[in-house]
Amino acid sequence: MTLKNVERWGAVSQLLHWTVVVLILAVGIIGLTMGDMRPSPTKVQVYALHKSLGLTILALAALRLAWRLFAGAPRPVPGTPRWQDRIATLTHWLLYALLLAIPLSGWTFNSAAGYPLQWFGLFNLPALVARDPDLRGLAGQAHEWLFWTLVALALLHAAAALYHHLFLRDATLARMLPRGWLRPAPPPSLQD
Repeated sequence: MTLKNVERWGAVSQLLHWTVVVLILAVGIIGLTMGDMRPSPTKVQVYALHKSLGLTILALAALRLAWRLFAGAPRPVPGTPRWQDRIATLTHWLLYALLLAIPLSGWTFNSAAGYPLQWFGLFNLPALVARDPDLRGLAGQAHEWLFWTLVALALLHAAAALYHHLFLRDATLARMLPRGWLRPAPPPSLQD
């Protein structure tokens, strides 16, 4: 098992990738439903969970970015056109930027609203900005728009991986999974 990213994504990159994917799904579902909850202690707990998961994503995104800078990215799958490789690289960097910007916009929103911020009740985090109703509104809008941008980009990213697997039948998707979980589909027989 290789840790660095040479011919495929290494174990550390895979672990960070799939952990962040699961956390984004969780925090997204919570974020989309928590606003409709009636005021209650449960609503406060759900908001606190959303914030803690968002802070976890922020930390993991920073770790992912540092690891990517250290471990690099695997070489493109043989036969990948240069334009596809460039789009994939740009998409990855945009995803990293969004994974940092979304939690930071949420933290800014929280700070501008004057709410306390704790990570799973274990410790408090400082406010990023002073209480400011105008900034609160702007940060809240940015948080929402950045989230929907992430959703759109992540769906395109996943669709591209599936396209590569199902139609181009190359190892693009298999390289982000543990070795042996998924193999590139064999080319269709010419005799069919």
